[in-house]
Amino acid sequence: MKDSMISSYLMAVALGWVVSQGLKYLFAVIKTGNLGQLRQLYLSGNMPSSHSATVTALTTVIALDEGVGSTIFAVSALFSAIVMYDAVMVRRSSGEQGVALQKLIKEQKSKVSLPRAAKGHTPIEVAVGALIGVAIGIVVFFATN
Repeated sequence: MKDSMISSYLMAVALGWVVSQGLKYLFAVIKTGNLGQLRQLYLSGNMPSSHSATVTALTTVIALDEGVGSTIFAVSALFSAIVMYDAVMVRRSSGEQGVALQKLIKEQKSKVSLPRAAKGHTPIEVAVGALIGVAIGIVVFFATN
């Protein structure tokens, strides 16, 4: 990797997050016709997965810079797989449980305050996020080398 003011690894991570969160906002505005969807700029869930875009952007830059046979690529690929698995399987499941719990609390007219139900991702949201991340990683790599 060349010495520079900003690491291409960090640049890929930042761009992966900014682009994917920006797309979430854009998709929400198109879907609702309402520009007041600013929460999409920082909430989890919805299309595309920012978690997936961020980790695959990093992994892509590492693959191109260090090679797919490097130890750091193996660690990053494993990290990416865990993050994407978690987004679909664990966080999505806990989000669905949170929605069910909110419904139960409302039905029972309980005085318990409603918990926030954090959304996970569908497999397509994760796949699109990963594709965005790969594209961003390629662009960052070639723009910085």
